[in-house]
Amino acid sequence: MADTTVTKGHFKVCGREFPAVKWWALPNLRSTYCLLFFVVLTSATNGYDGSMVNGLLSLEQFDKYMNHPSGSIKGLFSGIMFLGSLLALPPTPYIADNLGRRWGICIGSTIMILAVVLQSASVNFQMFIAARFFLGFGVAIAHGCAPLLITELCHPQHRAIFTTIYNTTWYIGSIIAAWLTFGTNNIDSQWSWRIPSIIQALPSILQISCVWFVPESPRWYISKGRPEQALKVLAYVHAEGNPDDEVVQLEYEEIKETLAIEKEAEQTGWLELFKTKGNRHRLLILMSAGLFSQWSGNGLVSYYISGVLDGIGITDPDTQLVINGVLNIWNAIVATTMCFFVDKIGRRPLFLFSTAGMMIVFVVWTICSERYNATLVHANGNAVVAMIFLYYTCYNTAWSGLLVGYTVEILPYSIRAKGMCYMFACVDIALFFNTYVNPIALEKIGWKYYIVYCVWLAAELVFVFFFYIETRNTPLEEIAKHFDGDAALVGGAAATEKGRILEHDIHEKEHKEAVSEVREEHVGL
Repeated sequence: MADTTVTKGHFKVCGREFPAVKWWALPNLRSTYCLLFFVVLTSATNGYDGSMVNGLLSLEQFDKYMNHPSGSIKGLFSGIMFLGSLLALPPTPYIADNLGRRWGICIGSTIMILAVVLQSASVNFQMFIAARFFLGFGVAIAHGCAPLLITELCHPQHRAIFTTIYNTTWYIGSIIAAWLTFGTNNIDSQWSWRIPSIIQALPSILQISCVWFVPESPRWYISKGRPEQALKVLAYVHAEGNPDDEVVQLEYEEIKETLAIEKEAEQTGWLELFKTKGNRHRLLILMSAGLFSQWSGNGLVSYYISGVLDGIGITDPDTQLVINGVLNIWNAIVATTMCFFVDKIGRRPLFLFSTAGMMIVFVVWTICSERYNATLVHANGNAVVAMIFLYYTCYNTAWSGLLVGYTVEILPYSIRAKGMCYMFACVDIALFFNTYVNPIALEKIGWKYYIVYCVWLAAELVFVFFFYIETRNTPLEEIAKHFDGDAALVGGAAATEKGRILEHDIHEKEHKEAVSEVREEHVGL
């Protein structure tokens, strides 16, 4: 929204410098950020699901009830959810843009609750799989709206950190599910897996109950011809209710100017990302980020840690669940910590370090797995566990938080909702492929499957090096210049000038039409 940079003790809006804001000292901003926690729950819900499925596959009761599913059926348990998400993506931008960000979250959460009811009542794996399809459908809608509301509502000073934190909360849900399934493992009945499934509805229930207390996006209000409501929200959240605050006025004017430019340019369709060199560059980053975030070997552990641990001689369900639970806690610590270094270190260095680190660690991981299979020495198996923790340390340096944080900021407002759908589509395609193929590959060829990821990670590193652009300390609207050059539709002072030109052109057109009408009247006389 606002043309913003952050420096030590200050932040800039539209070229003007202002003292840094302490959000905890301002009641309205503090309450808004606390309420945004319920928006962030969308990502946590996604994380809960991934870890829950991981845990259920380690439960003997679930395995027995589902009649000992094969690798392909296990793949469907997780993969069908991502197919549902993929099919929900096309309508998501229209829900977000026409009904509002909050309604999108509410609709997605309602679908998820109904799907959880069906999942928890499942009597066979067909019913369970059908429920997970609808669960994915609801997640996609909520996931496509939540980051937009956060981005467009946060104070300019805090936007980069908040958007990066959003995706890292995946691990909060993951931690809860991991330890919950560990606890229910001791229940010698169907409730050992039905209880975690039922509790999956809790975040969605909280979202439906609380999201209406979160203000709607000011930009959405303006797009719907309600500028007074937009100014009221900006004043409440960013200036303790003062509509005459300078920051609020700068933001308000910039939003109106940016929307006017976008409307004049008419660059809002699905194909806009293919039409210009800058947008094609954006599309490459969006699609690669979606694929790389899931096709980097992390899917092996995120959804099938039981198969990985079985391959190194760790077969006890309790031990597997403990490793899964501790790993998720570690992931949450690393991912959240790195959010606060995004502006200090930069996006590109973090992506390069993360990808290079994953590649090196995965090679060692593969060697240790081969050595265990050749020697059955437990020390080699334990080394694999250590490599898993080290691998995720590298992964969480960039790919967990910046998956959303980086892709959101490189997109102009006019195509932000649709652009994010391209990225999420690639995530779902990668997850559907991975969750279906990984258990089959692990079952058939074991550790040799890791070699594929070693080669792929090397290709990822080359791609990131050549295509990922540094955006650190660049105002949000000015980021467009990295992709579009002089043709960038930027906000702030540039948008103000373009707004004046647009206004002048409109008045000149109206003047010519009026003169033409007068002449026609004279001719008629």
